[in-house]
Amino acid sequence: MGALPVFRWRLAPDGYATRRQLRARGLRPGGQEVAAQLERPRRRRGPLVAYLYRLDLAKPVRPMTPARWAALGKANAARRRCPACQEDAGCVIPTSLGTCVPCAYPDPHGSEGST
Repeated sequence: MGALPVFRWRLAPDGYATRRQLRARGLRPGGQEVAAQLERPRRRRGPLVAYLYRLDLAKPVRPMTPARWAALGKANAARRRCPACQEDAGCVIPTSLGTCVPCAYPDPHGSEGST
């Protein structure tokens, strides 16, 4: 395969799309190679690059099966469970903390703080 065609930002011809654009249309690349790339110039840094795929070779997104929904639910539940106290944090635990907020910043005055 030779060099990829390079297009300037917003000047790609019809028939090409990025992954996000494919997903918005309910499509996926489907194993095809990158067909072209977009470059957006920036000052004092290298250009931003976006890879393009051909629309005519894209395939429909695979539907979610009950097993995939169950696996997604378990994965999201694991992201909410604190590894320190094993409680459900009520939201996704930030990776910067690694634990729920009460475990990361324990109250020095106990639970009956002043009001």
